Amino acid sequence: MGNHFKRFTKVLLTGVLTASLATACGSGGKPAAEEEPKEQTAVNPTGFPIVEEPIKLTFFAGKAASAPADWNSLPVWKEYAKQTNIEVDFQLTPAESLAEKRNLVLSGGDYPDAFHTARLSANDLMNYGGQGIFIPLNDLIDQYAPNFKKLLEEHPEVKKGMTMPDGNIYSFPTFYDPNFKSVLIGTKLWYNQAFLDALGMKEPETTDEYYEYLKAVKTQDPNKNGKADEIPYAASGIGSLLDELKGAWGLGNRGNIHGRVDMDPQSGKLRFIPTDPRYKEVLEYLNKLYKEGLMVQDIMTIEGPQVNALMDEGLVGSAETNSPHAIGGVTIEHFVGAPTLKGPYGDQIFSRARSPLIDVGAFVITDKNQHPEATVRWIDHFYSEEGSKLFFMGVKDVSYVENPDGSIEYTEEALKEQSKFVSWAGGFYPAMLTDKTFKAGEATEPSLAAAAKVEGQWPEEVWPQFTYTQEELTQFTPLHTDINKYVDEMTAKFVVGDVPFSEWDKYVSTIERMGLSQYLEIYTAAYNRYKAE
Repeated sequence: MGNHFKRFTKVLLTGVLTASLATACGSGGKPAAEEEPKEQTAVNPTGFPIVEEPIKLTFFAGKAASAPADWNSLPVWKEYAKQTNIEVDFQLTPAESLAEKRNLVLSGGDYPDAFHTARLSANDLMNYGGQGIFIPLNDLIDQYAPNFKKLLEEHPEVKKGMTMPDGNIYSFPTFYDPNFKSVLIGTKLWYNQAFLDALGMKEPETTDEYYEYLKAVKTQDPNKNGKADEIPYAASGIGSLLDELKGAWGLGNRGNIHGRVDMDPQSGKLRFIPTDPRYKEVLEYLNKLYKEGLMVQDIMTIEGPQVNALMDEGLVGSAETNSPHAIGGVTIEHFVGAPTLKGPYGDQIFSRARSPLIDVGAFVITDKNQHPEATVRWIDHFYSEEGSKLFFMGVKDVSYVENPDGSIEYTEEALKEQSKFVSWAGGFYPAMLTDKTFKAGEATEPSLAAAAKVEGQWPEEVWPQFTYTQEELTQFTPLHTDINKYVDEMTAKFVVGDVPFSEWDKYVSTIERMGLSQYLEIYTAAYNRYKAE
C-alpha cells in the first residue's frame, strides 16, 4: 500500500513537545462541577443515540496546518452527529496562534462546552482544573466512559499520567496502542539500501559502523553519477539523531517523553542527561559528523519538506524522518529502518521509545457545559475500536472499504485527499489509535519492519509525563525554561563547533548555578508521586 499514502502520512506524528510550563496562578477550587444545576437531558447509558432529544455543543478546536479548514462539513462528523443525536460546532483556531487564543478565551470567561485537539499541557489541566474551569471527570468516566475506563484499567501507567496531584482526571488523551510500535516511534533512523548495496556494505549496527557508512557515502559515489553530490545524513535539525544516539551511550533509559531526564543506573536517582559525561561524548560524535561534512548543509535551518525532496532525488544515505516510503507529496524508495545502534561501551537502548500516553490534554469539558454526561459518552466512543475506526478512517464505503478478510483500507479518493473526509491530520487529537483502525504510513510493511528491528531494545520502563502541584510549578517553571533554553543553545554550539569542548566543565557548572539541584528535587517529587500511585 506504501506509495498511496504520499499525500498525508507525515502529518500524523508531530513530535511530542515539551509541555508548555505556563506559570500557574490558580485560585482555590470550586465545588465539583456536578453540583451546579444542569439542564437535565436523558442520556442513554449505552448504545446510540446517546440522547433521545437532540442537543448542540460548541467545541474550541486546534487546527494543524495539514488538517481540513472546516470540520463541521466533514462526513466523519456528520455521520457521528446522526448516530448520537449530538450536533457539535467545531470552532477552529490555527495551531500557530492556538496557545494565545486558548488562553485569551479562558481568561476572558467566554469559553465553550469543551476543548478538542487544543494541546493542553498537564500544567494547564492543573491550573484550570484547580480553578474549576475544567471539570473533574473521575465519576463521569466511571459511569459514562466504559471504553476509556477499561483502557485505564489495562494501562495503569496511563492512569498515573492522567491523574493530577489533586487526585482528579480532567482530560481525555491521545493514546497509541503500545503494541503498535511504529506509530509510537514516529520519526526514526533510516538507511538507503541502494547505497549500502552499491558500497557492498552491510547495514551499520554500531556507532562506529554508522560513521564509516556515512564517510563511504560521501567519498565513494554510491549513486554512480560521477559527482560528489551525495548527502550522507539529512534531517531537519540535530534533535532526532541526538535522541537516537543517546541510547548507544546508555542515556535515555526511560524513553523520550522525558528527553533530558532518566534514571542513573549507578545511584538509582534521577539524572540530568545534558550534564552527564557521556552526553559530552554523544555531542563529540555529532560534532565529528558535522565538521567532516557528513550532515546536510544548513542542518540547523533546513525544513522537513526540503529534506524529503533531497531524499526523493536519490542523494541521501541516511535520514531521520517518519515513513520515507509514504511521506507528504513524494514517493521515496530504497529506505529501510536502522537497528538500535550499539555504542562504544556496548550500550544499546532504543532511547526514542515513547509512552502510549502521547498527549495528556487532548480533550477537556468546561463548567459551562450543560450536558457533561452526554459529552463524556460522545468522547468515550473514540477509545473503542469502532470509534477509532470512524475517527481515523471515516465512513465505511465513503472513505474506506472493508475487505473480505476483515481488513480495511482507504478508498482511492480518500488516499488522494484525506482532508475531505476526516480531521485527525496533525495529531494532538482525543482518540485511541491502533494498527487495526489506522491505515496510513506507520501501518505499511516498511514501517512495521523498521519498528520490529528496534523492539528488542525498548527500555524496560518508559515514563509518561509527570504532573506538578501549583506550588511546585511556581518554582519549576522558570527553572525548566531557563535551563532547557541554555542546554538547547549550547548543544547546538558544541555540535557545530562554535564552542570548543574545552568549555564543557564551564557549561556544566553554569547549569548547576542556574539551580539544577532544585530542578531535580522538584522533578524527583513528581516522579515519586508517579511511582507511588
